[in-house]
Amino acid sequence: MTMLCEDHARLAGELVAEAHANDGLAPVDCERFWHDNAMACADPFGRDIPQCAMGSMCTSECVFTELGVPADWHRYYHDPAWVAELVERYNDRAEIIVGRRACWCPDPTATSLPVKTLADIFEARNVFQHESFWLMPSASDSDGLRALLDRVEARLEDLASFVLPPDWDRLRRDHLAQGRPLPRYRHQRGPVTFATSIFGSEELIFLCYDEPDLAARLRDTILAAMLGLHRVLEEAAGDDGHGGGRRGFSFADDNCYLLTPELYEFFALPILRGMFAACAPDPADWRYQHSDSDMAHLLPLLASLDFSQVNFGPTVSVRDIRRHMPRTIIQGQLAPFTYSRNQEQAMVEELLRDHDGVGDSRGLLFTTAGSINDGSRLTGMRLIMAAIQRYGRF
Repeated sequence: MTMLCEDHARLAGELVAEAHANDGLAPVDCERFWHDNAMACADPFGRDIPQCAMGSMCTSECVFTELGVPADWHRYYHDPAWVAELVERYNDRAEIIVGRRACWCPDPTATSLPVKTLADIFEARNVFQHESFWLMPSASDSDGLRALLDRVEARLEDLASFVLPPDWDRLRRDHLAQGRPLPRYRHQRGPVTFATSIFGSEELIFLCYDEPDLAARLRDTILAAMLGLHRVLEEAAGDDGHGGGRRGFSFADDNCYLLTPELYEFFALPILRGMFAACAPDPADWRYQHSDSDMAHLLPLLASLDFSQVNFGPTVSVRDIRRHMPRTIIQGQLAPFTYSRNQEQAMVEELLRDHDGVGDSRGLLFTTAGSINDGSRLTGMRLIMAAIQRYGRF
């Protein structure tokens, strides 16, 4: 039965009041919640699942506010041992508040093999500034783009020698001796975000209108480089004893919203189709896109890709996603700032809205519609758990 917004507000208010009356801890049976959630997450569409599934509600970025530690983002990205220590402390709190160690703890001794990325193939530098890493442009005008594509196309003729380090065989042996999987290519900054990073946002849009042949060349070269990178790393990994994980591919394309449906169909859609055809051709293969932006106008096109799961921006409604993607698991649609600003009433109301929105179709993996940011609290996570346990049952 569909509830009115007034019902959502009333139910949310009741639960938040109970939490405040108990030192901020919402009433939830944590052991039962995690048992039921494991069943729901195994198949969010399952007809026998006991409750709405809840996805990840914390990351290592959440440790600062929770622990009262000043955020130091440069150290966060450059000192893994420090991050691991903070995550351990965070998980000690999580065990008390939500009943389990909720955050993955990075291995501070882990090393990565120096294989090249798509950004390297396109000569784009990843620079740390403004508290994060940013991919910098490698061409600024049409002539520069043509010259860049000339160099990229030459690289593609012997991509393995460019991507793999000269002492690959030794590095491969040493890495396997440590019991670590070899790198695979299963995820990429999406085609619009990648192209706007290396060439510019307005520049890409004007290029598609003013020089469609050059835009098509950029599109086709990106796809060729991605397919080549996937082939090189799959062949280099071979049978590494880890099986390579689930077959499939995923994209994170926040900037896809910048293109009209016509431009997206021209520039981006062929890249997704090409990668999924090569990496995820079977119905059981993993096909995923994250785009935390206002990109509802692209839903009809994206629906043609038969995604396994999607995570779209908070302005894109569960009802609209489900209408276009009836068999896709929806990760969302809690607005990230609702969560990170600890807006408790709204957090519960958004859970009720989305649970009501999918209705009996199910397939909701409730989490943030985008990033999980510092400021998101464990008590807020517990509140969502309580809301699911009380109002999100099937």
